Amino acid sequence: MKKIEAIIKPFKLDEVKEALQEVGIQGITVTEAKGFGRQKGHTELYRGAEYVVDFLPKVKIEVVLPDERLEAAIEAIQKSARTGRIGDGKIFVSDIADVIRIRTGETGADAI
Repeated sequence: MKKIEAIIKPFKLDEVKEALQEVGIQGITVTEAKGFGRQKGHTELYRGAEYVVDFLPKVKIEVVLPDERLEAAIEAIQKSARTGRIGDGKIFVSDIADVIRIRTGETGADAI
């Protein structure tokens, strides 16, 4: 089993969710996040004063899935989240040792 963590632009969330559903991914977790990478934030003007916004709004999507669905899910996220501009985000993939569904006690792939 694998876990995908994708950091994307907030306005791309619906497109990514739909793309994941199309490749058969049923459950995702979404968290609002703030951060910066190469963008390094930006400067804004508010009531005549200039200030730096270091942390930009992002969305973090987490998906745990069987190994055989990994490539399809990554491709779906890449295609749907890409704008071609800096700040499109990142995808992190890690191994999952086990999953337990609290309600039923199911483990492994049955619990996803």
